[in-house]
Amino acid sequence: MKTRRRVVPFWVPLLFGLTSLSAEIGKPSLQAVRTVDIVQLLVTGMCLGAALVMFVWFLRDRRGDRAA
Repeated sequence: MKTRRRVVPFWVPLLFGLTSLSAEIGKPSLQAVRTVDIVQLLVTGMCLGAALVMFVWFLRDRRGDRAA
């Protein structure tokens, strides 16, 4: 039997993220925010995203052990 590889539509959250980012960049209130604060928010989001991915991998790994 051939196993079909599952395609993950990663472009959906990427599209929403880029749309939101472009809307935020256009606001004049962004000029009052310091660069350090923006970098801190980006790093925080990356860390939370990495934690979410690791949690999902953990759950998928546990589910695969039960089938065996």
